[in-house]
Amino acid sequence: MNLFTRPRRFGKSLNMSMLKAFFEIGCDRTLFDGLAISKETALCEAYMGKFPVVSISLKSVNGRDYESACTILRSVIGDEARRFESLFADSEQLTETDKILYRQLITPDPSGEENYAMSEATLKGSLKLLSSLLYKHYGKKALILIDEYDVPLAKANDRGYYNQMVDLMRGIFDQALKTNENLYFAVMTGCLRVAKESIFTGLNNLRVLSISTAGFNEYFGFTDSEVKAMLQYYNLTEKYDAVREWYDGYRFGNSDVYCPWDVICYCAELCMDKMTEPKDYWSNTSGNDAVRHFLEGADAGATKDEIESLVAGETVTKEIHEDLTYNRLYDSIDNIWSLLFTTGYLTQRGRPDGKLYQLAIPNREIRNIFTEQIMKMFREDVANDDEALRAFCAALQSGDAAETERLFTLYLGRTISIRDTSVRKERKESFYHGILLGILGFKNGWIVRSNAESGDGYSDILIEIDSADTGIIIEVKYAEKAAFAAACREAMAQIETTGYTARLKDEGFHTIYRYGIACFRKRCRVVCEKETIPEEE
Repeated sequence: MNLFTRPRRFGKSLNMSMLKAFFEIGCDRTLFDGLAISKETALCEAYMGKFPVVSISLKSVNGRDYESACTILRSVIGDEARRFESLFADSEQLTETDKILYRQLITPDPSGEENYAMSEATLKGSLKLLSSLLYKHYGKKALILIDEYDVPLAKANDRGYYNQMVDLMRGIFDQALKTNENLYFAVMTGCLRVAKESIFTGLNNLRVLSISTAGFNEYFGFTDSEVKAMLQYYNLTEKYDAVREWYDGYRFGNSDVYCPWDVICYCAELCMDKMTEPKDYWSNTSGNDAVRHFLEGADAGATKDEIESLVAGETVTKEIHEDLTYNRLYDSIDNIWSLLFTTGYLTQRGRPDGKLYQLAIPNREIRNIFTEQIMKMFREDVANDDEALRAFCAALQSGDAAETERLFTLYLGRTISIRDTSVRKERKESFYHGILLGILGFKNGWIVRSNAESGDGYSDILIEIDSADTGIIIEVKYAEKAAFAAACREAMAQIETTGYTARLKDEGFHTIYRYGIACFRKRCRVVCEKETIPEEE
């Protein structure tokens, strides 16, 4: 019995489909023509197309309550059982009693809905029964493939019926995998290695192949040589550096791999438009609750410094426990560190020292997920503090540089800063630009424009306050090595030479404030110049 745990979108389901296509009696052997395994003639002769296979995916078992989850699970297993309906109907190896038991798996629900009527007891024994019937018919022990085995537990935990689902899944697994003499071998996949005492009680033959295990890792993800070959095939070799920066960086066991979903999605878009920029494909396939809980728990154990180190491309040493239970994932910040590791938000660097791992954010895509969550939480914090917002905007509107600087520094202290030494200066400036927009976006009555065209360029932030006949131009600079004065001078010179105030003058504003704001980590410097436009006579 083999359990492979990998983050989402790393080819688990594809590998399970491949196993079914290779082992199942009656398989299409031409699918493997020209592939490396076709050269292993002895292996193919012994195993290809030699076994009955039961294959299910539990990805869709996400009912809003226990009853609806059971309904979905019955459908998943019932549909798989119906694959063998014609086979069993004419089978001379099955007795009438066998066929009566089989019909319990595929009998429609009397309600007329597209569902099956099997009882909970029958559901628990369904996979064992199906494998035993296949053994009787073929005289060969069956393979059982269960993809996304832990999804029902994750959804049950989210929706309040976790203990009931644990009992059900334990019953199914015990019968199908522990006490099943008709089983040749089984393969399961999932995101988490659920603790044995949760659903695998007494299952002593469980072999766990996780992201920290050596072996098979190059088959869950793309290696560097595979990515190069793929880019060359599609005439996209010039995109290699971008693909590596965004989608490489995962370390599974002793193998370095790219996220295959990302690489495929990006190459598909590049084939239509070679000007396409890399973007986040991975996080759009699911929520990012783990990162959110992690950031929220920063004051409950994990320090902000540790999070900032990760975002900066550095490593943090943590003890990792891969055997988790869904109902305890967020009980402690230590559990969340382990969750982030097993689900792909963090990866290992170097070799672990026992349970101690050097953890890092794998690539730019995942770093963006962290920074986006940081900004989302910051905006929520701003929205809940009207007093601070009013004070900051009042200082900004009156041209009070010292007070603006003091209040913006307080804001910076309330969030997680970015100090990534590996990224370009422009990206660091964008972070602080985003912080300012996160504040100003909640000010009613102000028109706030980002990267607005004005004069001979695009100003960082342009604000129009019609009620006060006031316009504001803000240019943000990153102060390398805390050189605040030089960065402020650069910002003010850019406003002047590019004529950023031209748009505000054209709009008829008579009071214009020009702000240069220089930022470094959690500190800032603010300078301001006022320009008064005389009334036309």
